[in-house]
Amino acid sequence: MNTTTPSPSPSAARPNDGTAVRIGVLAPLTPPGWAEAGQHLLSGLELAAHDVNAAGGIAGRPLELVVRDTAADPEKAAAAVDELADQGVAALVGEYHSVVARAAATLAEALGLPYLCSSAVLDALTEQPTEWVARLSPPQSRGWRVYADHLLAAGHRRIAVATQPSVYWATGTRVLRDHFAAHGGTVVELDMTRLTPDAVCDALRDEHATALLLLVGHPEPAVPIVKAVRRDPRLAGVLLGAPAGQPEFASWATALGADGAAIPFLRYLPERLTPLGTRVEADLRARLAAAPSFVAFEGYDTIVVLADALRAGGTDRAAIAASWPRVSVEGTRGPISFSRAPGIGVRQWTWAPIQVVDRDPAEPDRFRVLRTG
Repeated sequence: MNTTTPSPSPSAARPNDGTAVRIGVLAPLTPPGWAEAGQHLLSGLELAAHDVNAAGGIAGRPLELVVRDTAADPEKAAAAVDELADQGVAALVGEYHSVVARAAATLAEALGLPYLCSSAVLDALTEQPTEWVARLSPPQSRGWRVYADHLLAAGHRRIAVATQPSVYWATGTRVLRDHFAAHGGTVVELDMTRLTPDAVCDALRDEHATALLLLVGHPEPAVPIVKAVRRDPRLAGVLLGAPAGQPEFASWATALGADGAAIPFLRYLPERLTPLGTRVEADLRARLAAAPSFVAFEGYDTIVVLADALRAGGTDRAAIAASWPRVSVEGTRGPISFSRAPGIGVRQWTWAPIQVVDRDPAEPDRFRVLRTG
């Protein structure tokens, strides 16, 4: 496995006879996966496929999405990748959870199946550089450094992180710790396998932390931790944060109401959507009966990119993978092209937009942009 261009594989080709171009889709659609994120991702993918087909498809052939629920389970995702590869899909797209996406990327590379990752940010999506995998979402190291800069600019030098066992949370903690240390700051880790929400409050007081970041699952234990901190008068000045984006979705506001406001998180939207993005936003809002999250736009852009690759190189799997460096297309959030980012083994949309935002305490359904990067 290396970075050389894959050779075409005739077995993956399909005739230009109007038969569908089948695309495998991975998304967390049931618990313990973050099903709300999965539904937004799938809505974006489906809307884009509809739009591609309405415009004539791929050389007259419609796109067909073959959807598999990962439920945030790497083993379930790997089984789905095997199944989809055997069914002859031209490419694989999707996934929200980083650990699941890593399992999918590893197997897709081994099978010679091109994979365009929509929404997972873990830097080490593959163990070594590969040409088979490309990614739209920014790497975790970049986004979380932007988040750390926001905290540092606000005067925070001693923060705590409530964590659960996961390579994603561990990697995020390391990014924060290294960045804070470089600026004279400190990160204290609170292990949520041992602590109750009330015990977290005691630890925050004892450690004199000025901020607590929720590197934990939603709704459990994130929601109980927020409620405990908010009701503890000793912690009135402590900032709550959620870099992984839990407050983006409506279920957060439903569960926490006003307590869920003023909690900064990362999202991957630009200051202004492109004209395409403005139109897509309205269509997604109608599909979801709610404001679309950045994950829905990532889903739409995934199909925009893949359609560009298919039109350029056809449906041969190796030709699709070889097209990543040549992609140049206008997405909903800006022009998209891929390059080699330092330390990242996959083809990466290097300058995907990053924002630190929160919900406005005066109007929790409105988001405030606090920083861009």
